[in-house]
Amino acid sequence: MATALRSPAGDASGTPLAALDLYRLFASCFGQPSSERFTWLSGRELHAVLKELAAELELPRNLPRLGRFPDSAAYEAAYLALFEVGVPQPPVPLLESAHSHRAVLQEIVLECVNFYEVLGLRSSGSAFPADHLVTQLEFLAAVRYIRESKTDAEQVADLRRLEAEFLERHLLSWLPAALNKLSALNPPVFPRLLTLLLAHARRQFEFIALPGHETGLVLPTEE
Repeated sequence: MATALRSPAGDASGTPLAALDLYRLFASCFGQPSSERFTWLSGRELHAVLKELAAELELPRNLPRLGRFPDSAAYEAAYLALFEVGVPQPPVPLLESAHSHRAVLQEIVLECVNFYEVLGLRSSGSAFPADHLVTQLEFLAAVRYIRESKTDAEQVADLRRLEAEFLERHLLSWLPAALNKLSALNPPVFPRLLTLLLAHARRQFEFIALPGHETGLVLPTEE
């Protein structure tokens, strides 16, 4: 599967939830449609992970239904119609700039690129734009990967701060609006995935921003 950033990769199949890189898992969920991805999204292994995650996050029982697409063609058509095709834009673009109220939208892309360059990463023009959901998730996955390889406490703290700041300034700033639009359309699969992703991102931010981590950040509130 194509990646949007040149970053370390890994296979987490069969990995316990506590050790699973959920950023990368959700990046795969929202990647470009293919028959391989359809099979993976429809499989028991992913559904078991999503069920376990919902329980761990203690989410309410009235989550959006997961549902399923009848075949790969229906899945691909829905992905394109929801996220990529539309006039003047798709119903739910997976781009932060499409959901932002900033006066200069190019600032969003530039700021994302600046974050990526902290780790020496560059957005791959052949995959997704710098402010695309997949690119942002792969950046967060790279931060986690590098942080877990560090033993120096100061470096670990710096990487925690980097993750928290990116979550606050980017992912958590636009995912609620995207989820509202997606939930109103109520397609199979995607609303449940985005709901779980948003809940996971908020939990990560809460954990990193706890006293003692010294991020100096304030937890985002519901819109």
